[in-house]
Amino acid sequence: MSERMEFMAYCIEEYKAAEHLSGKTVIDLFDKYGVLGYIADYFDALHTTGGEYIIKDINGFIDNRKAAT
Repeated sequence: MSERMEFMAYCIEEYKAAEHLSGKTVIDLFDKYGVLGYIADYFDALHTTGGEYIIKDINGFIDNRKAAT
């Protein structure tokens, strides 16, 4: 598994735990708002941050996508 794929799995697990959601719910949410594409695009910056920052960043990204629709 590539480093990016491992990081995406890490982000899913961290988000799932932080938001108390099932894996399926997180995947559906990430698919709906394009979160995995965002993580892939900004991997270089995001993988240097901690889990708490990543959760806040993902929530901000989702909130921005919701506001745009």
